Amino acid sequence: MIAEDRIRALPCWTGSIEIAPLPGGLSNANYVVKDAAGRHVVRFGQDYPFHHVFREREVMTSRAAHAAGFAPAVRYAEPGIMVTEYLGARTYTAEDVRANIGRVAALMRGFHREMPNHISGAGFMFWVFHVIRDYARTLEEGGSRKRGDLPYLLTLADELERAQKLLPIVFGHNDLLPANILDDGNRLWLIDFEYAGFNTAMFDLAGAASNAGLSDQESFALLTAYFMKEPDEAIRRSHAAMQCASLLREAMWSMVSELYLDAPGIDYVAYTEENLTRLEAALENYRTKYGMLT
Repeated sequence: MIAEDRIRALPCWTGSIEIAPLPGGLSNANYVVKDAAGRHVVRFGQDYPFHHVFREREVMTSRAAHAAGFAPAVRYAEPGIMVTEYLGARTYTAEDVRANIGRVAALMRGFHREMPNHISGAGFMFWVFHVIRDYARTLEEGGSRKRGDLPYLLTLADELERAQKLLPIVFGHNDLLPANILDDGNRLWLIDFEYAGFNTAMFDLAGAASNAGLSDQESFALLTAYFMKEPDEAIRRSHAAMQCASLLREAMWSMVSELYLDAPGIDYVAYTEENLTRLEAALENYRTKYGMLT
């Protein structure tokens, strides 16, 4: 069935429905559905083992995030489809993140601390350096056009991993694009938990900064707000290195997607090159400030 037919066949609606596509998403299709009970978001998504994405875990995390007070309610779920409450909230942009650093830091801190109390079943861990190494294997086996670059990328990942300061394990969102933060006028919400799992806070801190294009001064403000004290040199270095790792992971995510995904309107090759360019700039900034670890 086509998407709209599948939506109409779901047993969760009250009366007749109206369906409209919801733009956004590099690997999922989303729709807004209105019925007699209100508005809802329908999210289509299959398992992507090559991206470590499993929808059963995403549904569990979405329910846990709602129970913890960070996400809209899950109204219905079946394999490949999840229906959630429509908040009618404004989607954040990079400019919004930069203008609300304190609010974003508080949202992350609360999410990291509260989510472990609501997660059920086997714990999933997201460690970006494992993801990068696993992506390298996938790209090599898939005959990626970028496989000649893999030795350099793995060496770089090793350097960035050794720059990480030991931090407590929290439960991270791990995909803090500005568009995954919503503002209803009173408070902030999080959506899209495909990659959520146990991690250190640094990946979310680095991802939020990198994805919103924060300056060094803004990144310092984010770290200060999150830790509630000024970060020391080791934290600042770790954060700068993790921003590079975040961009490296995003570039390799896109390389893998070139092989295995075909979302309408998405140019994965261009997205790969965009992230490699951003990685080069971030890496130059990092090494200028901190040098290379030997």
